[in-house]
Amino acid sequence: MLSRIFSAAVYGVDAHLIEVETSFRNELPGFTIVGLPDSAVKESRDRVIPAIKNSNYSFPRKKITINLAPADIKKTGSAFDLPIAIGILSANGIVRSDNENNYLLAGELSLEGKLRPVRGVLSMAVLARDLGYAGIVLPGENAREAAIVKDLQVYGVEDIADCVNFLNNPQSKESIRVPIDEIFNSCIVNTKDFSDVKGQQHSKIALEIAASGSHNILMIGPPGSGKTMLARRIPTILPSLSLEEALETTKIHSIAGILNGHPLVTQRPFRSPHHTISDAGLIGGGRIPNPGEVSIAHHGVLFLDELPEFKKNVLEVLRQPMEDSVVTISRAAMSLTYPANFMLAAAMNPCPCGFATDPNKSCSCTPSQKQSYLNKVSGPLLDRIDIQIEVPAIQYKELANNEPAESSELIRNRVLQARMIQDKRFFELPHIHSNGDMGSKEIRRFCVLNESGQQLLKNAIDMLGLSARAYDRILKVSRTIADLENEENIKSAYVAEAIQYRSLDRFSADSANSI
Repeated sequence: MLSRIFSAAVYGVDAHLIEVETSFRNELPGFTIVGLPDSAVKESRDRVIPAIKNSNYSFPRKKITINLAPADIKKTGSAFDLPIAIGILSANGIVRSDNENNYLLAGELSLEGKLRPVRGVLSMAVLARDLGYAGIVLPGENAREAAIVKDLQVYGVEDIADCVNFLNNPQSKESIRVPIDEIFNSCIVNTKDFSDVKGQQHSKIALEIAASGSHNILMIGPPGSGKTMLARRIPTILPSLSLEEALETTKIHSIAGILNGHPLVTQRPFRSPHHTISDAGLIGGGRIPNPGEVSIAHHGVLFLDELPEFKKNVLEVLRQPMEDSVVTISRAAMSLTYPANFMLAAAMNPCPCGFATDPNKSCSCTPSQKQSYLNKVSGPLLDRIDIQIEVPAIQYKELANNEPAESSELIRNRVLQARMIQDKRFFELPHIHSNGDMGSKEIRRFCVLNESGQQLLKNAIDMLGLSARAYDRILKVSRTIADLENEENIKSAYVAEAIQYRSLDRFSADSANSI
């Protein structure tokens, strides 16, 4: 007796077809799973046997062999519980063999036969549609997530009996429908707004430029100056996710298991990991690599507060994804690539005590302590941060001022205008979405300076000792400033402003006492 059920395994952001083959032999009872299963898959037999019995189905007293094909790919997770159970019931004649191969199955079983949600079902649903299956059968809690895939029938089942009844009579259950346009266009009110931030006009302008061109930004200032408050309001001025971006982001969040019942990610992610995070937690890792914070923040903001407090090796692994917008994780079992196109926002104090730039408090740090603190953030990482600004301590008159500050909506309107200009500029370059994504070739084409601008930039490079990468970053920021001013040409004033947004370069050029 032999049966074949189709399921899927997720590697990276894509799913791959897995055939679950079940064979019975008239030998001593046994249950073997082959095909490179990991521990969670091997434990399926201890869930499947009681789940079938507790669902009032007889379990065959025979030698049972489960083969997960292709056999040379590592199988992970608990999503194979349902296809293994249905495969056994099919080989035992309980499930009609003419229907079982029309559907993709995935789900984790409880001991009583109930189904629990699994990760990565959006990728599985895309695979089922692309391969032309009649539909996909999933735990009820996963059905809405998979139903956002167009042209695919999605069926949610609650337990083994529900799944068996559906496979024997597909007309007994209606497919799940999700109004994707309604969900995508639904407005989630963000309670944070730039109007809450007192003063800090210079910092707000810098954040507006960063949002307009998707530039990385670092804020340096004393404790309580509002760095974290400013960073948490960046998503309120960013453009809304497109449907394509939302689907990409949802895939990653589904694999990471953080959708929390929401079928679609409709707001740009904002991730703020604690400084004790490991490099695997930030970049991704594990025996079968899972996405890290840089991938979960895809199409959103990754905020690193207290930047020098992060371990040096953790910060250094950021360099490659910041440059390439993807992260490749290689392990003995396999090598996976996750997208990581995020905007980095970071904050730090100017010295260990934090008050080096505070005019109201005296700094207790020695020059060597200050320089040692700044050196925790390496030059190669700073090179990749386009905008570095000082956030000064707030004065009493600014705190006492009750006049409303400019709202996020007004700032966002200007950001959207600048992004529209960039959309037209990069229309023929689909891999580039903003000025921050430009490479050397695009910089030479779109960031042409006049003679005065070139001389100004030359002087800055000679005085500050800027690298070639910093030179490119200044040009990209200058291009964004020009876009915000709706100017086709980059004026020398825009170059000068972009140079001013290199605070730590100026710190490095001076002595630590000048901080």
